[in-house]
Amino acid sequence: MNTKTSKTLLVKNDTIYLNAYEDHYNKRLKIEDFRGNVDHILQCIEECSNQLYLEKVIIKSRKDYVPALMERGFLLEASVPGYFLGGEGYFLCKYKHVNRYNSDKWCEEDSILESVWKKRKQKEVALDPNLTMRVAEAKDAKALSIFYKNVFAIYPVPIEDPNYIKEQIDGNTIFMLLEEKGEIIAAASADMNTTYKNAEITDCATSPSKRKGGYMNSLIRGLEAELVKRQIYCSYSIARALSFGMNAVLHNLDYTYKGRLKNNCYIFDKIEDMNVWSKDLSLMDAQKLAPVAEK
Repeated sequence: MNTKTSKTLLVKNDTIYLNAYEDHYNKRLKIEDFRGNVDHILQCIEECSNQLYLEKVIIKSRKDYVPALMERGFLLEASVPGYFLGGEGYFLCKYKHVNRYNSDKWCEEDSILESVWKKRKQKEVALDPNLTMRVAEAKDAKALSIFYKNVFAIYPVPIEDPNYIKEQIDGNTIFMLLEEKGEIIAAASADMNTTYKNAEITDCATSPSKRKGGYMNSLIRGLEAELVKRQIYCSYSIARALSFGMNAVLHNLDYTYKGRLKNNCYIFDKIEDMNVWSKDLSLMDAQKLAPVAEK
């Protein structure tokens, strides 16, 4: 049985609309969208968050609601310009346990970030002609699940499950993969929100023996090109704050650091802080993003 369970919550009545999900694996409640009477919304969130498993509440909010949320104890941790159909999205959090609030790696992560900003940006390098970059299809789900299982000991979603990957591909997620002699050596995805026209660059992974090739730059450029084709210009990514490499990739691709989500999810080998980066794809020439990915 898959232990990475979640439950969607949808509340609709005469005064509020609230779309959320209970993320039992990461012990958090995520409010993805809401509108209506702010007092009733806050009351509903409070009722939903009174559960024993819960350690953290995350709310994605429009600007107008931020003051009211902060007045009720929510902390602003990050933002993503353009998240809500061009309007900025704000990530606010509240903690139910002090251990979930405290982060003993914060200063170390600040130092890593400083090193990332000092790193000279690199120009785009053409892929080795022996490598194939393409958009994944549903039939690639099993191979992708095996690849991810070999890279990540712990991951916040059941990416080691081929059925989960197939469901994502059949939905609103684009997987871009890189193959060498038919074997996947790197992959990443863009999880699209087709309602608000944004996408999260996620599931970024490279085989341990191939991590010096700079392949993630090419994969993300390829995903960006696919997003622009769909008129999705708000691209953001949430990267492990302890990972110099992934943060350096996003900085190199002109993503802007927009905050850090404290003790956000279980990934790699423990629960970790995650840095938020964003980019406006409308400011670039889509035709020069990356080599055309094979279909």
